[in-house]
Amino acid sequence: MSDTVQVAVTGAAGNVAGALLFRLASGEVFGPSTRVVLRLLEVPAALPALSGVAMELLDSAFPLLADVVVTSSPSVAFDGASWALMLGSSPRRAGQSRADLLEANASVFVPQGRALAAHAASDVRVLVVGNPCNTNCLIARAQAPEIPSARWFAMTRLDENRAKAQLALRVGLPVREVTRLAIWGNHSSTQYPDAWNALISGRPAPVVVGDDEWLRSSFIPLVQERGAAIIAARGHSSVGSAASAVVDSVRALSYGTSAGDWTSLGVVSQGEYGVPEGLVFSYPVAVSASGTWSVVSDVPHSADALERLRVTTDELVAERDQVAKLLG
Repeated sequence: MSDTVQVAVTGAAGNVAGALLFRLASGEVFGPSTRVVLRLLEVPAALPALSGVAMELLDSAFPLLADVVVTSSPSVAFDGASWALMLGSSPRRAGQSRADLLEANASVFVPQGRALAAHAASDVRVLVVGNPCNTNCLIARAQAPEIPSARWFAMTRLDENRAKAQLALRVGLPVREVTRLAIWGNHSSTQYPDAWNALISGRPAPVVVGDDEWLRSSFIPLVQERGAAIIAARGHSSVGSAASAVVDSVRALSYGTSAGDWTSLGVVSQGEYGVPEGLVFSYPVAVSASGTWSVVSDVPHSADALERLRVTTDELVAERDQVAKLLG
């Protein structure tokens, strides 16, 4: 057992981190022969709670947990990190516009981006989870041009998992039968969950579902608004499912996607599918066993799908313009 991975987690006293950290420490994510150092970042006021989390991690006696670092300093948290899982963000408050939310998150992601550039390992990969994750990722990346664009990601796997679950429920089959389900665009209510290029048991999903009207008028808005529905039901946002999506994202980027399948990730656009270069846009992404990834090319889109892609692209462009002064 010679490999050790340094994993920085921000917002580490939060609910999603509470559901994630023990899975990271157990070996589920990085495998049974990789030791894990957890580098946990929180605001100073949350450090007492985070210290309690660290105690519980140590008390679990995970054989693969090499160390737990608790800090309020981004430079300490990211020191030598090969993974940065950025869960923390400024929450949306009552009466706050999306523009105000983006501005508030600048105070989080500008210094964290700079600390990543100065202190993270040369092979660092960054997964931004804290919302609005696409544009938060854009802000942080602008502070760290030294980190290659291929190492920045925004998490849309949660939306993919939600969409897969709804298709599986609709046709009465296990969720493992749903493949090639892509989320396009922004992690917001404009996202496009693409059932038309998905497969169920190896067959085109629309053929298996047999109801295009349900796919358009029920499935798409259900997935787009699933997060809001969970908040309405529980009084807070997704926790366990968000942690599972982090696990799925990191494992896909570490070990690859299955042959013929893909995963959904917000990545830095190189102009694929007409999306402006530099936007952090969710695409279907295929990953090799070595962790090299690429946007899946030549996925066909109907006129309706192209319009949905335009809407979510326009939203991301508007968000980019709202934070333009932070992007250099």
